[in-house]
Amino acid sequence: HDISSNDKIKWEGYLRFYLKTVTPRKSQNAGPLLEISGSTRKHNTWSFTRLAISECSCSTINLKMASYHKPDEKTLQGLKDMANKLRIHSIKATCASNSGHPTSCCSAAEVLSVLFFHTMRYKAKDPRNACNDRFVLSKGHAAPILYAVWAEAGFVKEAELLNLRKLDCELEGHPTPKLAFVDVATGSLGQGLGAACGMAYTGKHFDQSSYRVFCLLGDGECSEGSVWEAMAFASYYKLDNLVAILDVNRLGQSEPAPLQHDMETYRKRCEAFGWNTYVVDGHDVEELCKALWQAQQFKGKPTAIVAKTFKGKGLSGIEDEENWHGKPIPKDRVEALLTELQNQIQTNKPLCPELPKEDAAEVDLSPISLPSLPKYKLGDKMATRRAFGLALARLGQTSQRVMALDADTKNSTFSETFKKAHPERYIECFIAEQNMVSVAIGCGTRDRMVPFACTFAAFMSRTYDQIRMAAISLSNVNLVGSHCGVSIGEDGPSQMALEDLAMFRAVPTCTVFYPSDAVSTERAVELAANTKGICFIRTSRPDMVVIYPPEEKFEVGHAKVVRKSDDDKVTVIGAGVTLHEALAAADQLALEGVNIRVIDPFTIKPLDASTIVSCARTTGGRVLTVEDHYREGGLGEAVCAAVAEEPGIMVQRLAVSRVPRSGKPQELLDLYGISAKSIVAAVKATFAN
Repeated sequence: HDISSNDKIKWEGYLRFYLKTVTPRKSQNAGPLLEISGSTRKHNTWSFTRLAISECSCSTINLKMASYHKPDEKTLQGLKDMANKLRIHSIKATCASNSGHPTSCCSAAEVLSVLFFHTMRYKAKDPRNACNDRFVLSKGHAAPILYAVWAEAGFVKEAELLNLRKLDCELEGHPTPKLAFVDVATGSLGQGLGAACGMAYTGKHFDQSSYRVFCLLGDGECSEGSVWEAMAFASYYKLDNLVAILDVNRLGQSEPAPLQHDMETYRKRCEAFGWNTYVVDGHDVEELCKALWQAQQFKGKPTAIVAKTFKGKGLSGIEDEENWHGKPIPKDRVEALLTELQNQIQTNKPLCPELPKEDAAEVDLSPISLPSLPKYKLGDKMATRRAFGLALARLGQTSQRVMALDADTKNSTFSETFKKAHPERYIECFIAEQNMVSVAIGCGTRDRMVPFACTFAAFMSRTYDQIRMAAISLSNVNLVGSHCGVSIGEDGPSQMALEDLAMFRAVPTCTVFYPSDAVSTERAVELAANTKGICFIRTSRPDMVVIYPPEEKFEVGHAKVVRKSDDDKVTVIGAGVTLHEALAAADQLALEGVNIRVIDPFTIKPLDASTIVSCARTTGGRVLTVEDHYREGGLGEAVCAAVAEEPGIMVQRLAVSRVPRSGKPQELLDLYGISAKSIVAAVKATFAN
């Protein structure tokens, strides 16, 4: 706040401010009134920690403060009326669909009225405008009231609200980005705040724009650990452009929420996580206006507004009663309740949102390419995880949209290579993988950034709900999992990803890359940056020989035949480490006069079925797959599915068939039957049969 010679203000308690200029004053009975740290001076701004008011008989400081102006009564009444209009729309829509969550909508009516028609800045006719404030409805089951907001804003036709949840209507039971005013799908609770963190981080650090991000959470979902991962992230990065509103309506789905209306505990928890926190009456529009204004003034921390509300607010006989979650209002009670709400509305004058500042630059959506060919030579050795880090750093040279996130494994995934080259576009998410994926999803909204989120592939399993929601969100996000399979060696099974291919293959919109050398890894990174949807890149720990020349071209869904002859007996398909084991087996078998054809699939999804079938026909229908993965859901099953309708093709599968143990990489490959030795034996048995 600016120093002024006017407006002497007496402060009580401990406060924190930022002042452009400071004149320290000393009390007669105490030390310095202001504790000033010169090391925090930045942009001619000094920060100080506290005012020792309690030790002074009289203390004043001259400040010129921005002042809060209470909205006039007409504005406040308009916001109250808007809240009831939103309730009416929500009731009508859920009654028309005979399903939905009207009571969850009603508890948030005043919050959304004030947010969308007093606080937020956006273009109602252009919801995806880059300059607009963002809103995430983390309590996605309250979707009808969000649709009602956009009907009142003029973007959705009011009549369309009555088609809620119908097959031919995009107003689904929970919001999805099929709607222009929805950035991320919600409904699986506990994920909205993490995505909002990604949006806020992007706005503050990448776009450097004035748009702000608001997230509405339910009290029930605050039992999710992912909420508190996001709370910790936001405070660590001082996301003061982020506001989380907790709709504390006391009641969960099947019983009361654990804290019910213990607002002080909510306050303490939010403050303990480093948030500026206000507790308000969530049905008092004036309190909400003031708290949201205060949030905008507060710098250096995100703000939590803990709103005490009542489920079913405004619905006589239903408000604050249990067993109404997810139930439309009974038809015999609808008319009376709607009449009661309508009678409280004093004006039908529409409310218009304030327009945003035009300070978010357009993004360059042209294809992203590596600056030059890979530098590797045939025969070089490098782990694909290390090649990934180098490739991402090189890709970051050509596009300011490329960014990386990691969960405190950057020295193992080699995302640290990107961090060293482009520190301003790297986000450390610490050991909070669920939140990391949510943040990445948020960063990628509205095509602002191209995120690559990295950790051990084994730890991606705990993010599976975030990944499946990313698919529903139509997100463009790249996930990179290192340390796959038993080939990592001595670290043992807790670190070995052996389920990840099955997991990612099951996700719609997901492309699964499995590069086998440094050159193919570079191309996988480049392709992922330009591929719509979710991409998963599976990288390996051991060093592997470079088998492709730098100019080799790769495409999604196109396999490479890396070894063939005119009299191949069996088609062997391997990826990553097992491709190199297959090549070693081919060399051994050739010495015995047996030739095999070896295929590198490059992408496990989509799989190049035509190349596999063609090669299988050439080798008498004999196919052998070998993978550093469990039998279920991996490469072998993908190949079986690809040839299932092709007569005369038999697929034999080598895979890890039990929970592994620690050991040296080669020992484990041998023990679990996926080494060159095992391939040689399987080929001989297949050919003999």
